[in-house]
Amino acid sequence: MIRQFDDKTCDLCGRSPVTTTAHHLIPKEYGGADGPTAQLCRACHRQIHALFTNEELAVFYHTLERLADHPDMAKYLRWVKKQDPQKKITTRKSHRRRDQR
Repeated sequence: MIRQFDDKTCDLCGRSPVTTTAHHLIPKEYGGADGPTAQLCRACHRQIHALFTNEELAVFYHTLERLADHPDMAKYLRWVKKQDPQKKITTRKSHRRRDQR
């Protein structure tokens, strides 16, 4: 079950007010069940999981700073910060992720 929090600010894009969900900075399957979390809007949360595998998140992209520094994520964040917080944003799996299968 994913806990949702209404009228919050996304820890990654800074948009507010948005509904946020807890993102485990280290995926649960890699031991992060009790680890640190970040409150992310649905759009940012989906974008992270579209760009990165859980293994990549566990090994390297386990902080907000590292996530935001990735070129594809930085480009996304520049765009999404300009979007209305109430706008439904669709996410597509990245070509990089699709090619890894």
